[in-house]
Amino acid sequence: MGKDSILKKIQKLNPERDHERIVFLSTCYDFSFDTTRALELALFRTFCVPSISGLLDRTGEFGQRTQKRYDDTDILVSELLEWGYSSERGRRAIQRINRLHGRFSIANEDFLYVLSTFLFEPIRWNRHYGWRPMCEQECLGLFYFWRAVGKGMQIQEIPEDYQTFERFNVEYERERFRFTPSNHRVGTATVELFVGWFPRILAPLVRSAIYALLEPPLIRAFGFPEPSRLMRWAVPSFLKLRAGIWRYLPPRRHPRLRTEMVHPSQPDGYVIEHLGPPEETKGK
Repeated sequence: MGKDSILKKIQKLNPERDHERIVFLSTCYDFSFDTTRALELALFRTFCVPSISGLLDRTGEFGQRTQKRYDDTDILVSELLEWGYSSERGRRAIQRINRLHGRFSIANEDFLYVLSTFLFEPIRWNRHYGWRPMCEQECLGLFYFWRAVGKGMQIQEIPEDYQTFERFNVEYERERFRFTPSNHRVGTATVELFVGWFPRILAPLVRSAIYALLEPPLIRAFGFPEPSRLMRWAVPSFLKLRAGIWRYLPPRRHPRLRTEMVHPSQPDGYVIEHLGPPEETKGK
């Protein structure tokens, strides 16, 4: 089985009809590491929007239960990517997402923007750091996939085509990204979560590496220190080196499923209906 065997399977599929299969093959075989990192960056981007970071800051979820909030989001998104939104598990995940979001007053444009980051950040990540860029079927497959998920979440005015959605994503960021203290608090809590996954002696290096992956508009919106030119060069170079090595390794023979992994805040497993903050948490 060649390294491009999954790609060849994907290129035979129809993105509009077979997008759940395309997303599964791409995410769980060729880009498991890359998708996880890209979606982490996608979450970072959403925290640069004051209305989004402000809500998270008020609930205290990222300040008090950062690991659980991360795990819950990871699990719910992985349920969709790995099992499909039309599966029994996928339908339960969407129902849970809707129940959690239904407690809060959230603007449709904010929902639409978050949805767009789940589509475009994996594509952009692989363009820069993946062992290969995503093919046309993968890009369109992600569009149709997240568009269907968005409809299941009752998000309104989802663009009808890929290019229009991408323009919305870019224009929204240009208009909405700006510094607020809530951005800084939520962003800092998330950075420290990632830093905590490594030995304490590496904390300064890991923190600097995270900053180096954030574009200047994100650094400004968070109020983070500007990373050094060395780190701006070293971190992307390391990721590109990893991609170059990965390109010549044997292909994955079995899917890598995050829904079957042990999550730090859910060591004994999880029930989809129990994910998320406590029921008494209310929005304003």
